[in-house]
Amino acid sequence: MTNPEDIAGLTKKLLEEAIRERGQVNVLIAGRTGVGKSTLINEIFQGKLAETGQGRPVTQTTRKITKEGIPLAIWDTRGLEMDAFKQTITELERLVISLSHETDHNQHIHVAWLCIHEDGRRVEDAEIELHKTLSKHMPVIGVITKSRADQGFRAEVQRLLPETRNVVRVRAITETLDEGYILPSMGLIELVELTAEVIPDSFRRAFAAAQKASVQQKKNVARRVVVGAATAAAAAGASPIPFSDAVILAPIQISMFASISATFGLELSTAFLSTLTAAATGATGATFVGRTIVSNIFKFFPGVGTLAGGVISASTAATITTTLGELYIATLVALFANSGGEPPSSEEVVREFKERLSNAMRHTAFSTSNSN
Repeated sequence: MTNPEDIAGLTKKLLEEAIRERGQVNVLIAGRTGVGKSTLINEIFQGKLAETGQGRPVTQTTRKITKEGIPLAIWDTRGLEMDAFKQTITELERLVISLSHETDHNQHIHVAWLCIHEDGRRVEDAEIELHKTLSKHMPVIGVITKSRADQGFRAEVQRLLPETRNVVRVRAITETLDEGYILPSMGLIELVELTAEVIPDSFRRAFAAAQKASVQQKKNVARRVVVGAATAAAAAGASPIPFSDAVILAPIQISMFASISATFGLELSTAFLSTLTAAATGATGATFVGRTIVSNIFKFFPGVGTLAGGVISASTAATITTTLGELYIATLVALFANSGGEPPSSEEVVREFKERLSNAMRHTAFSTSNSN
């Protein structure tokens, strides 16, 4: 593990695994022309997909929008205002069924947003028919767009579309009325949270990465990564080899950093992950923190011998991994909050993480010296 080539190869492998395990989430967005789908897509997801994504026609009324580096495909369905909307819906259902038969679940459509304009205050026959059809194959969320005044319309939508998982009122962008009154954006975080609840669990990491409206959602999913890594670290740390934690934990911690980075939707590269890992698990990182914790544990439990060493090592391994994971998540949360939800650069991430790690080490060293 000390060979630089071995570490580089391991880092590359673990990064590829993190990207593969994250997968791709697929969202179908349906609604009449002018309902505000493009604005909604751009405000919720990374990369201004509706403007810069690659749109590929799949049927006469459906196109698939993707963008390199974003683990998301948007299935944009149009044609509901046409007289022959039944043909449109039949065509769409054939597509959905065909995709559901794919052995690769990354090709399935995982959730649908049915967008309805609030100003019209009317649910059309095409929308009712579409919601019934889609609900047979996937969870559907009703999205009332351009919301200004509910006046009971949300309840009416829920009544007419009973199979929807929920109905959310959304105003994707801030609006300024003629009188100068400002209506702030609303409902985006709620829509993200509801969507995360209904999509398959294995695609929540991809959805967290693709969306930019809720940093909290990214944090919640990333913390599950840390819990899994800490559990694996505890198992690895049961080895009775004294102070070998840093070497044993390296693959687990590299994998954890890769998965957290993938969950936050960072631009991923082996060079970035290698630099990040070097800051965290080098001689001034995990080894130092680990030995400090171990020495403190021995102070509290005098006479602990070799037999109990595995237990202490497991506890220490989990603590080290959790500390590093939570510190990295806190770093990313702060950077995303400062950038309005847009991914920070690799340089910004490494610089901020190093600073936070250094501060944590100084605090640990100070606390230890004061306790002596």
